[in-house]
Amino acid sequence: MTTKRNIYKDAEHPFAQFIRIIGKGKNGARSLSYEEAYQAFSMILKNEVLDVQLGAFLMLLRVKEESVDELAGFVQATRDQLNFKALDVDLDWSSYAGKRKHYPWFILAALTLAKHGYNIVMHGASGHTLNRVYTEQVLNYLGYPICQNDVEVEQQLKDKHFAYLPLEVISPILAELIGLRNVMGLRSPIHTLARLINPFNAKATLQAIFHPAYRSSHQQSAYKLGYQNSAVIKGEGGEFERNPDAKTLICGIKNGELYEHELPKLTDNRSPIEEELDLAVFKQVWEGQRSHEYGEIAVVETMGIALYTMGECDSYEAAMQKARELWNSRLSV
Repeated sequence: MTTKRNIYKDAEHPFAQFIRIIGKGKNGARSLSYEEAYQAFSMILKNEVLDVQLGAFLMLLRVKEESVDELAGFVQATRDQLNFKALDVDLDWSSYAGKRKHYPWFILAALTLAKHGYNIVMHGASGHTLNRVYTEQVLNYLGYPICQNDVEVEQQLKDKHFAYLPLEVISPILAELIGLRNVMGLRSPIHTLARLINPFNAKATLQAIFHPAYRSSHQQSAYKLGYQNSAVIKGEGGEFERNPDAKTLICGIKNGELYEHELPKLTDNRSPIEEELDLAVFKQVWEGQRSHEYGEIAVVETMGIALYTMGECDSYEAAMQKARELWNSRLSV
C-alpha cells in the first residue's frame, strides 16, 4: 500500500468519490450502490488506494454498517479476481473468529462429514485477535496440512475430502486488511466479506456471525450473490458452531429460496467454559478416547445444520439424526 499523498494536491484521487459518498455527514451520506461498491473494492484489491483513504473508508463503513449491496459488491469484486481451478466442493465453511471459551467443536463436525465422503473446503485467518485458538493451529495439531494453493486443495480433497486454505492464499490484500483489527481497535467489513467469498463455488455455504444484526445482511448478500444453499447463524464465539446453551436462529437459503428456522435451547443451565483449551483433550474426544457432553452435542447439532444446508435431508429432525449416526460411526470409516 502506498502513502504518497502530495501528488494529489491539485487533482482529486479517483478513490476519493467513494469516501465522499459514505462520509458526507448525517444528511448527505448514503450507501454505495452495488456497482460503486464493486468499483471501490476492485481498486482496493489492485492496490490503487492510499493507506489513509483505506482507513477512512473502512471505518466509515463500520460506523454506518455495510449494506447488502455494498457487501455483495465487495465479495463479487474479490471473487472476480480469483484464479482458482474449478473443483467439486460440497460445502464452503468459513472460519474467521477463533475460539476462547469453548473448544472448536465445529472442526470435528467438518472433519466427520469429510470422513463420510463430503468434500469440504474451510478457509480462514489466524491470529488477528489475542488469546484465541485458531483453526490453523488446531488442524496442524490433528495432522491436517494447511494448503498453499489450489493444487494442494485438489489433492487434499482427493485424499481426505477436507482442505483448509488460509485467507492470505485466497487474497494477500484481504489478509493484510483483516490484520488491521489490532491497529484500528475494531473489526472492519473485511471480516464480513471474507466469510462470503466461497472461492471454489461450493454447492452450499456456511457463515457464522458474532453480532445478531449481521445475520440478515449475510443471508441477503449470499442471496444477491446467487448462492443457492446457505446457512448463517450466530455461532459460539463467532464460529459456525451451534451453541447448545441457546436457541439458534438459522437464516438460510434452500434451493434459492430464503427461509428462517429456529432450533431450541438444549441444556438447562449454561455449560461451564473451559479453564484452558488443551488440544490433547480435544484430540482424545475426536479419537473416541474420552467423551465430552457439551462438545459432542455441539458437533452433532452443527453437523446437522450442514447436512440440511447441503440438501442431504428434508428436515432438521432427519438431519440431526443422520448427524448423530455419522458421529457415532466416524471411527469405523
